[in-house]
Amino acid sequence: MAQPRGCVTKTRAPADAGPGFADLFAALPVAVLVVDPESRIAHANAECEALLNLSERAMLGQPLASVMQDPHALNPRDNHGLSAYDAEIMLTRGGSVRVDYVETLVVDHPGWRTITLHHAAASRRLGHSADRAAAARAAIGAAAMLAHEIKNPLSGIRGAAQLLSKGKDAAELTTLITTEVDRVAALIDRMQDFTDTRPLNLVPENVYPLLDHARRVALAGFAQHVKIDERFDPSLPPALLDRDSILQVVLNLLKNASEAMRGQADARITLATAYRHGMAIAPAAGRPRQPLPIEISVIDNGPGAPPDIADHLFDPFISGKPEGQGLGLALVDKLVRDMGGIVQYAREGTPPMTVFRIMLQRALQ
Repeated sequence: MAQPRGCVTKTRAPADAGPGFADLFAALPVAVLVVDPESRIAHANAECEALLNLSERAMLGQPLASVMQDPHALNPRDNHGLSAYDAEIMLTRGGSVRVDYVETLVVDHPGWRTITLHHAAASRRLGHSADRAAAARAAIGAAAMLAHEIKNPLSGIRGAAQLLSKGKDAAELTTLITTEVDRVAALIDRMQDFTDTRPLNLVPENVYPLLDHARRVALAGFAQHVKIDERFDPSLPPALLDRDSILQVVLNLLKNASEAMRGQADARITLATAYRHGMAIAPAAGRPRQPLPIEISVIDNGPGAPPDIADHLFDPFISGKPEGQGLGLALVDKLVRDMGGIVQYAREGTPPMTVFRIMLQRALQ
């Protein structure tokens, strides 16, 4: 393969001489690839071999696309370099790596480029100013979160009041309004949703009255024009949960589903439950696996999350909605984890359906 003009071939220097190209290139502490104008790999150093789990011999002369996804192919930058920070790069042999991808053109050698791959986690070095900025964002986010969460019960209250003014089901609607007003007060009292580390008061609860309440609140407010079906396992035992927290979680998921299907003629949400025998998952890194057999699912026939954010839906400030704050699902994740469970997102079935699945502990009897 032709080398770029001025490039030193990889031959070992005599032992008594200074380090040659091969020694210097191999010793670099950052993964580096050299790619020719035909996008074939010309060089790969030892750090790159370790990162990609491939030897240089296996990579030499191979198209870059045969080893890893090429962000340059997805985002063309003619005659320019390319930087993609904290990017997930898919490997053709399976799996992926999360790296800072920096591509630089080789001066005086058209078409040649070097690619450096930094482990994303290792490349983050936050100073005091960054810590202060993070603290400021957290304070702003907490205020935004409170406003976001209060909108859910207020929507139900407003809808119930409108129905009440028409003389419909007065007793049931006034009870709903009272319950939701109390929940607004509780939300305001608990502004430390994200910073309060006190354990929740987990007690055995029958989930069905809670799911029925959440369904009625949704239908009276933000989901008035959506059909909400139920698909329940009649033999589901009590779950170990916090009543207010599970209501917040289910209402958030119902609201997200109804907003995702706004304007969709056949909009439909299904509330489902199931008992998963043998289901045991570690709810967080470093924690032991524990049985989580109680499953509550919120399923909709909407379009699902944009693929580029699907893996980050439960991160704060990540949202697929132009006006979204990216806070609702972050709170859902925190509350479910505080109850010792997990929440998952998936696209399943034919045609594909959006599924948010909550897994909780069974209450001991």
